[in-house]
Amino acid sequence: MARFGLLALLCTLAVLSAALLAAELKSKSCSEVRRLYVSKGFNKNDAPMHEINGDHLKICPQGYTCCSQEMEEKYSLQSKDEFKSVVTEQCNHLQAVFASRYKKFDEFFKELLENAEKSLNDMFVKTYGHLYMQNSELFKDLFKELKRYYVVGNVNLEEMLNDFWARLLERMFRLVNSQYHFTDEYLECVSKYTEQLKPFGDVPRKLKLQITRAFVAARTFAQGLAVARDVVSKVSVVTPTAQCTHALLKMTYCSHCQGLVTVKPCYNYCSNIMRGCLAHQGDLDSEWNNFVDAMLMVAERLEGPFNIESVMDPIDVKISDAIMNMQDNSVQVSQKVFQGCGPPKPLPAGRISRSISESTFSARFRPYHPEERPTTAAGTSLDQLVTDVKEKLKQAKKFWSSLPSNVCNDERMAAGNGNEDDCWNGKGKSRYLFAVTGNGLANQISNPEVQVDTSKPDTLILRQIMALRVMTNKMKNAYNGNDVDFFDISDESSGEGSGSGCEYQQCPSEFESNTTDHSGRNANDKANHAGARVEAQPYLLAVFCILFLVMQREWR
Repeated sequence: MARFGLLALLCTLAVLSAALLAAELKSKSCSEVRRLYVSKGFNKNDAPMHEINGDHLKICPQGYTCCSQEMEEKYSLQSKDEFKSVVTEQCNHLQAVFASRYKKFDEFFKELLENAEKSLNDMFVKTYGHLYMQNSELFKDLFKELKRYYVVGNVNLEEMLNDFWARLLERMFRLVNSQYHFTDEYLECVSKYTEQLKPFGDVPRKLKLQITRAFVAARTFAQGLAVARDVVSKVSVVTPTAQCTHALLKMTYCSHCQGLVTVKPCYNYCSNIMRGCLAHQGDLDSEWNNFVDAMLMVAERLEGPFNIESVMDPIDVKISDAIMNMQDNSVQVSQKVFQGCGPPKPLPAGRISRSISESTFSARFRPYHPEERPTTAAGTSLDQLVTDVKEKLKQAKKFWSSLPSNVCNDERMAAGNGNEDDCWNGKGKSRYLFAVTGNGLANQISNPEVQVDTSKPDTLILRQIMALRVMTNKMKNAYNGNDVDFFDISDESSGEGSGSGCEYQQCPSEFESNTTDHSGRNANDKANHAGARVEAQPYLLAVFCILFLVMQREWR
């Protein structure tokens, strides 16, 4: 009997201890959680002073908690905003790099053309005087078309340059044969002999090759910088899916609900969530890297044989050389034209003397020395610009596959890589055990933290991939010296929103849990079940003791 009395006493003590333990758990202070919650601008009335039962929570563990339903909802919005902000910051730097380099290149090329036109005009006025002034619109049209090609495109450079030399030949032929009258039909016949007679020597052929290659490479490179800028700008605006939002809340603020306000998410845990939330962006990486490689190839051409600066700086001297070559060979050229097109009609005697006096060439350009013509376009040189951009391009490779890691490297998002044991793993303060999944949409089928529909690529991302692919092909053409038909960049890379919305699938409600672990069991259900077991242990012990006392009376 004494033995039963002792057992009864022990059970009574156990019940009292369980009650005290439960009371202690219920009364645990939430002051620090409350303080941090209010510091974010939220209403303090949302936050309890002490832990409460967490049955109302839909994402965070449902044991005793410092979070009310209002807190969970506001934390969800906060975690989503913080994620979008960090991603935008990562992308804004790259977008700013391409935007500033495009602006500098564009400024440089336009100023280079203006300087070349001004230099030609100044030197031709001094050298040819009135003769040049009478025919200056021919050269103005040349630069007008070169500018139009760079700014707008839709100019066939080869045809435009052929037309320039044909028009120049007509003017020159009249000047060197000023004693004759030439009809438009006769001058058309003259132009047919351009290729055969080469009145300007080899200058037109060489200059056409140099200008075409240099302008195609320059414009393509500048357009490539603009495409990169626009792609980064569009893709940086992310809209998390409901599944991503749940995972972000669980990673960022569910630890607060358990009072772990200073514990940051485990790095690998963060990596899995970021790779799930940025799955579509990860699919950009392959085409992005191809694009960067093509840009680097064209950059090499700009530094070498396709250097637009080395073509445009001495263009006035080259055209003058062609004019002088025509003057030196005017007799032979005229005789062959007369043989092929027939003898022209002489002008009346009074008009002959006046025409001869007006057509006298009295000067030549001095030889061109590059060191005498320092570059002043945009206060820099093409070599300096290209060297700078090449470095930035190399740094931009693998940007999209590195984006999840770069986000998690932000101290606001996760603990450091070396802090693997004292970090938040989604359930408690402990090591994160799951492996990190790969980048891109296809790899998310095995993501333990974010449920991603791998069957539906995002249309905005697909547009950006296409824009990069088209631009890469144009880069390759430019690298090979081929002319490029340009497209409207805004059409190719257009798209609103981000690459991760739910417009093509039925989105679950804001707080519907959809994260699964490897066993297929709902992760939140498991966490809640585990919390319930811990919470129920004191009460189970009390029930056992009461049953024992009842049985003791029966034994008596």
